[in-house]
Amino acid sequence: MQALIVVDAQNEFSAGGLRAVPNHAKALDRIRVRIQQARQEKRPIAWVQHFNRPNESRAFVPGTWGAELSPGLGLEPGFGPEKVFTKDVFGAFTGTDLEQWLHSVGAESVLVVGFYTHMCVSTTSREALVRGFSVEIDPEATGARELEDPELGRQSADEVRRSALLHLTNLGVSISRTEDSVQEVPAGSIVSKA
Repeated sequence: MQALIVVDAQNEFSAGGLRAVPNHAKALDRIRVRIQQARQEKRPIAWVQHFNRPNESRAFVPGTWGAELSPGLGLEPGFGPEKVFTKDVFGAFTGTDLEQWLHSVGAESVLVVGFYTHMCVSTTSREALVRGFSVEIDPEATGARELEDPELGRQSADEVRRSALLHLTNLGVSISRTEDSVQEVPAGSIVSKA
């Protein structure tokens, strides 16, 4: 069985957040499609939420708007098992019981979506691989930011996203595209029991 891992789909990555991602709205739409698919198929969903440590930046501070999951996202009873995991590092497996939970729900593979592609999505995917899970990523359900360094040059947000995905495929991660039969899901209309 494949579980969906939604990594850091939080307000901080939206246009009004402190870590804005240029393709945030489009990626969030694709994340909603993946959530809808998982719920229709009653597959497990792991919700990963990042909180910065007190001595870190003003982003992802627990209890703030930026640290909240994006509107309409989060636990929904009545489908497959769903659980929230909080972290204060890049990888969702480090310091959490995510691995044990995935085993307890019978997951042998994971589909990873979320933000940043080059940081938390990448680290979580690598952690899953070394723990023996098959890993897939929907590239359109991820987003990154521009990077620049005086010595190494500059990459656009899309170049960073694609580069991170290319590195992951070299490690054994598979690229997954949404099925043609699934329509894009408007904000606030994720399949729910109510």
